Amino acid sequence: MNDVLNFKKALQNKYAKQKVYINSAYCSILISYDTTINNIYDRISDIKRQYSKEFGHDKSTYNLWRIPVCYDDYFALDLDELSEVKKCDKSEIIRRHCEAVYTVYFIGFLPGFLYLGGLHKNLHMPRKAKPRLNLLGGAVGIGGQQTGIYPHDGPGGWNIIGNSPVDLFKADQDKPCFAKAGDRVQFYKVTLEEHQKIKALEATGFYKLESEVIDD
Repeated sequence: MNDVLNFKKALQNKYAKQKVYINSAYCSILISYDTTINNIYDRISDIKRQYSKEFGHDKSTYNLWRIPVCYDDYFALDLDELSEVKKCDKSEIIRRHCEAVYTVYFIGFLPGFLYLGGLHKNLHMPRKAKPRLNLLGGAVGIGGQQTGIYPHDGPGGWNIIGNSPVDLFKADQDKPCFAKAGDRVQFYKVTLEEHQKIKALEATGFYKLESEVIDD
């Protein structure tokens, strides 16, 4: 993952003065050009040479975001099932889910959907065989080896264990999604009442997400 992000940064520096859009996934990078490419093979060779160079030795800086999650039964649609399958108390599942520091692999599927790696291995759970047609926005789920938050109402096949009152994607802002690939995320538990208060603050624009800048 670090290799992908470091190469992405090197390409962004290389194309800083050009209209080039660079997006990363687990182990790939998509480069979109705003101009016509006369010889694609020369461009591919140039990118390969760039990759073969030394890069990624500079210190990196990322944000650690602390996101509130309510694990109340009202939201935790699959927590009982997860507890039964894993033979683990719900409180222990919540503790493990909150103690991990997750890495934002990339953002996709839905605007603001963070693909988070670093889930405790005992919480790994396959996607549901039959996805739900309409999940509540903010639903926190587990799918395979990852966890994530559905930013909007809509269909989804992950196992839902809670809900976050945080608005993950604000289309009217210059930076619609607060996080970027390479950032870190840690969840913390809130009560149903606290969830409602944060939700109300979000609606009025007075809620500020906790974060910390870390030099690696």
